[in-house]
Amino acid sequence: MTTIWHDEPDLHLANELGAVCVIGRLGIELTELGDDHLTARMPVDSRTHQPLGLLHGGASVLLAETLVSWAATFVAEPGKACVGMEINANHLRPVSSGWVTGTARPVALGRRSQVWEVRIVDDADRLVCVSRCTVAVIDGR
Repeated sequence: MTTIWHDEPDLHLANELGAVCVIGRLGIELTELGDDHLTARMPVDSRTHQPLGLLHGGASVLLAETLVSWAATFVAEPGKACVGMEINANHLRPVSSGWVTGTARPVALGRRSQVWEVRIVDDADRLVCVSRCTVAVIDGR
């Protein structure tokens, strides 16, 4: 299979850059780069809970947006940047502890826009959330 990435993405550098913003504060870390996907994990703990002790839907959306933002950037040609246009999420199962893992895969990779799907699962590999995000590809970086 041919890889979708423009260059060889540096997950270590991406994790370092994310450590000093909301990505790091929630404990999100990029964990795997495949030929056609990017994976990250996020703890389900007090940082990502809503008041009832369950994973906050907004935290799931932040995990999805993080994955798509990095993946879209890794796919983009030099001199291009990717900015979010739309995101949606279907929250399917509650989670109260452990980790959730998200995997982003492209639906469409155009010159001016990209569409990505993110599937988030719990430690037992049960589907927790499905999200779809559209990004615009613009000049500049």
